[in-house]
Amino acid sequence: MKLYQGTLLVLLSSFTASALAQSPKETATIRWGAAPQRELSAMAQPIPLKNTFCDSLYNIWCGSVVKGNNGKFYMLYSRWPRDKGHEAWITHSEIALARAERPEGPYRHVKVIFPARGNQFWDGVCTHNPAVIAYKNKFYLYYMGSTGKSYVKPHTAYENPNWWEYRNNQRIGVAVADDPEGEWTRFDQPIVDVSTDSTAHDALMVSNPAITVDDKGQFILVYKQVEKNGTIRGGRVRFGVAFAKAPTGRFVKHPQPVFEAEKGSKEWMVAEDPFLWHQQGVNYAIVRDVVGKFTGESGALALMVSTNGFDWKPAPYPKVLSKTVYWENGKPLDDKLERPCLYMEKGIPKLLFGAMGIDRRKHAMNVAVPLKYNGK
Repeated sequence: MKLYQGTLLVLLSSFTASALAQSPKETATIRWGAAPQRELSAMAQPIPLKNTFCDSLYNIWCGSVVKGNNGKFYMLYSRWPRDKGHEAWITHSEIALARAERPEGPYRHVKVIFPARGNQFWDGVCTHNPAVIAYKNKFYLYYMGSTGKSYVKPHTAYENPNWWEYRNNQRIGVAVADDPEGEWTRFDQPIVDVSTDSTAHDALMVSNPAITVDDKGQFILVYKQVEKNGTIRGGRVRFGVAFAKAPTGRFVKHPQPVFEAEKGSKEWMVAEDPFLWHQQGVNYAIVRDVVGKFTGESGALALMVSTNGFDWKPAPYPKVLSKTVYWENGKPLDDKLERPCLYMEKGIPKLLFGAMGIDRRKHAMNVAVPLKYNGK
């Protein structure tokens, strides 16, 4: 049986006091528990066929998992009609809810959380990129919304100027609920908008929110940003970070991009699809290593660390998962894992969820990679 050619760093509950006292510059040397990271790198297991969430009529993307107060598990996910093509996510995606008895599933669709509500709203046409957290007996769902007025012919994307209208109208919002299966309240304005300064890193578009709250009650929101360059596509794609004292904001942006490989990097995009969490004084992010700057493998997943939320460095052993992943029967899947979501129990990673294309992205699903430590 072939194992994943990837690594995931174990988050042990027995952090040493010296590790937690590291300064930001020393973050990259943190060792987890009593063992060096290289000994804790082989947690990812092949994917059982049962660890999939798929719908014959819809492409399923994203997938953010949270445990409800009733002990059940909920996945907030993006879906859009399969017959519209993969790139129709920007015009037809809607955020939906699925439920399971166990964290790995099987998940079953419950309802659509955000149906389209009209292009007069900032998020009235498309909702996508869900990231859910539980905080003080409420659930907060961060997401991307978009709108537009132009017709986009199915199965067209980058070559269609109308497609870019919806792409560039992406903004970030939040919705609140007392229970995942209850009513979600969304708002008439985004919580993160583009900057009014035309030279800003996020002057054209913001999307892909990832959220965590640190041990001081500070909310850290990492988001995709695109700069203007006089073209419809825009310039460099980077990630920024904003901070707030409450889950619904006001979020204050940090002026510089995060997840940079080096200053002045010329690549169009370096990182993608962050998942964010805070554990015992340290912030962590799993990102897709777009051009291999962090792991040496383009398309792999990388682990980044930070003590302050804006200075991010690769972990000493940064590879979380290789580009190629495998079924339990040893066959490789035909796509890389995107939109990662880490599920943990008592500080130990148990599952790595992610979106996966099927048959060259003619279809798409969510999968759950089992993570095992010492055979458990």
